Amino acid sequence: MSAGEPVPRALDGTGPPLALDPRLPLHIHHFAPRLTLAVVSIARLRGAGDEVLRRLSDRHLTPREAAQAAAIPRARRRCEWLAGRLAVKHSVRAHHLRHWGSVVRGRAIDVDTVAGGMRAGKPVVNAPVEVGLSHSADLAVAACGPHAVGLDLEHQRAVPPLLARLLRAEGAPGRTGSRHPLLARMPLPLRWACKEAVLKHYGFGLRVDAGEVQLTGWASDGRFTWRAGPDLLRHAPASGNGLTESWALEIDGYYLAVVSA
Repeated sequence: MSAGEPVPRALDGTGPPLALDPRLPLHIHHFAPRLTLAVVSIARLRGAGDEVLRRLSDRHLTPREAAQAAAIPRARRRCEWLAGRLAVKHSVRAHHLRHWGSVVRGRAIDVDTVAGGMRAGKPVVNAPVEVGLSHSADLAVAACGPHAVGLDLEHQRAVPPLLARLLRAEGAPGRTGSRHPLLARMPLPLRWACKEAVLKHYGFGLRVDAGEVQLTGWASDGRFTWRAGPDLLRHAPASGNGLTESWALEIDGYYLAVVSA
C-alpha cells in the first residue's frame, strides 16, 4: 500500500481491520454501522479434501443447494461456488447475531439468485436483508445489510491496455478536478472494482456499461464518490440521488469496493 492512500480499518470503530488472507478459512468483519462482511478462502476449500467438503455441504447447504452443487461438473468451480454460498450464509448469520442477538443455522439460510431480467444473477436470501457477493483468485467475499449492497473484489493483476487507457483517463486531473488528488493515484483494478460495485448495488452488473459510473473522488478514509450516466439513470432513476456509503480499499494484494445505500 502506497503512502497517502486509504488505509483499511474497522470502519465502525470496533474490531480488527479487514483481512483478505487466503490462509484464513473464514474472516468476519463488521464494516461500517450496518454492514457485515464474510471472507471465505477458496484456496483452503480446494485443499480440504472430499470428506471435509461433504461435511461442510451437509452442515450448511439446503437440499436444493446441495443438488445445485452436485450438478457442477468441475471440482474447481464447485469449490468457488461453495465458497460463495458459505460467505453469504456466514455474513447473514454474523449480521443476525450482531443486530438481533440470536444464532441462525447455515441450512436455514437459502441462497438463490434472481432468475431473469436486468437483475438476473443477483444473490438473494430468504431473510429480510440484502446481500452481495464477489469472487476473485483465492477468496470469496459476501456482504449483508438492511439495504441494497454491491461489492466487487479484484486480485492484483495487469489490466488490458484498452481498459487501462479508459480508466487512466477517468482519473486524470482534467476529468476529476484538482480537489481529488487521491483518485489519480487509485490503482486501475480498484477503479474497475468501484464501477462494478455500483452496478451490482443496483443488481445490473455489466448489463449496464461500466462507463455509466463516473468516479469523481476518493478520500483518505477509503470513501469514493461517483456520478451516474444517462443510461444508468434510465434504468435506476434513484442513482441520481447519490450514495453516501461507498468505499474502495486496497488490502493484502486485493482490491475491494463496497457500495450501500
